Amino acid sequence: MENNISKMPLIGDLAPSFKAVTTQGEINFPEDYKGKWVILFSHPADFTPVCTTEFMTFASMMDEFKAMNTELVGLSVDSLYAHIAWLRKIRELEWNGMKNLDVTFPLIEDIKMDVANKYGMIQPGQSNTQAVRAVFVIDPESRIRLILYYPLTTGRNFDEIKRVIQALQKSDSDGVATPADWRPGDDCIVPTAGSCGTARERMESSDDDIYCLDWFMCFKREK
Repeated sequence: MENNISKMPLIGDLAPSFKAVTTQGEINFPEDYKGKWVILFSHPADFTPVCTTEFMTFASMMDEFKAMNTELVGLSVDSLYAHIAWLRKIRELEWNGMKNLDVTFPLIEDIKMDVANKYGMIQPGQSNTQAVRAVFVIDPESRIRLILYYPLTTGRNFDEIKRVIQALQKSDSDGVATPADWRPGDDCIVPTAGSCGTARERMESSDDDIYCLDWFMCFKREK
């Protein structure tokens, strides 16, 4: 039997476009989000415990993401009515110090799995009827910059999702790379020297802002 799963997009690709009905009205993606960063994420099903904790966490962090020019867009293969009923129930729950949470970001109805298949969110090794926990970070030019996939049983690390957007924005604004476990305020990595002369100059430089561990590994101090 022919496999009907679409090829998933890759980092650097333009985000596949679609129109969809959501809990916040119809959206035209990614055109409606030009100029903003977007976290497009899928969850397996409404009214499931792990997904509920994730939505409570996302709702509690909405202001933090908005301050980073970042919008949230969720998706599952459930109906719009199931989405609305579930989001109303979430408002009644209290968990991990979070309560009375309004989920005001759009949640896509994808009963036919059209969007989920475009983004490779349906993975038969996990389920043919539920999307895995996928995360796509999309930049203001509609390019995919990060892809994360979690299995159905494992809730996402939201601090890491926030951190990676901070790191991508830092790289774009300052032309640097970020080392392992980088956090805002940490030193960054400057691009590797393109010639022997530049490498020598860096190693011998008295510039207080740049320091090198070796010719290929130089850091810029954050002040």
